[in-house]
Amino acid sequence: MLRENFNDLMYLVVVAQERSFTRAAAKLGVSQSALSHAIRGLEERLNLRLLTRTTRSVAPTDAGERLIKNIAPLFNEIESELVSVTDTQGEIAGNIRITAGEHALMSTLWPLAKPFLQRYPAVNIEFSVDNTLTDIVSGRFDAGVRLGEQVEKDMIAVRIGPDWNMCVVASPDYFEQYGVPATPYDLQKHNCINLRLPTRGGLYNWEFMRDKKEIRVRVEGQLILNTLAARIDAALCGMGICYVPQDSVAEHIATGRLVQVLADWCEPFPGYYLYYPSRKQHTRAFAHLIEAVRYRGE
Repeated sequence: MLRENFNDLMYLVVVAQERSFTRAAAKLGVSQSALSHAIRGLEERLNLRLLTRTTRSVAPTDAGERLIKNIAPLFNEIESELVSVTDTQGEIAGNIRITAGEHALMSTLWPLAKPFLQRYPAVNIEFSVDNTLTDIVSGRFDAGVRLGEQVEKDMIAVRIGPDWNMCVVASPDYFEQYGVPATPYDLQKHNCINLRLPTRGGLYNWEFMRDKKEIRVRVEGQLILNTLAARIDAALCGMGICYVPQDSVAEHIATGRLVQVLADWCEPFPGYYLYYPSRKQHTRAFAHLIEAVRYRGE
């Protein structure tokens, strides 16, 4: 039973991850027809429908989702053990996949990764920018980057950056025309540049804290943008107030192109963490990366 289904189960996991027979076939190095035949044969042997196929997409059924959730980590462990067996001598080499949010990558991880890659030219890193709370196990990532409070308790977390804080900014022309908010609640009267949360689909409520008092303000405005660069550009163009990491606009504030307000409501909080499964056997390349990005204070 195992010998008969092993490859087909692996094919099932890849198809579910790619949500496409075409992409999965290319990744596995098999023909699309052979892949489809293998999945169909697996479904017949198990007497279960594992995938729902449409002309545009492929998605697991409830039974398929349950099976994939249980077997995907096992394939990851097998792959890790095979890599570990061969990763005992020679130069530091290998492939590493990391998922991180836009700001986490550009502000913290990428500046640390550049010298690491230059030091170890045989190491290949794939960075996947995703602002959702990605499941790194099912996504077959070696690690992810999040704020410490967002890391699941069954993961190992390594701090990689200093404290940082958000800030409220707009162009001088905007504040001259519409006035300066004195408290976070005043933002409800302004044209604010919003961010839609990728996980729940709602708009992000701007979060503030002063003297241990935390408040969340639901703001409205003409624009909803889901990239950091676009929100900053809109603020520079005088299109409203945006709420962004302070380091991403520090140069614009210094040159006067943007003006920061409500600074006493924007207290710092702990920075980013690299996190990874505690059970996974990692390569020497990954172990060296952890030490290269580990935060050691000021």
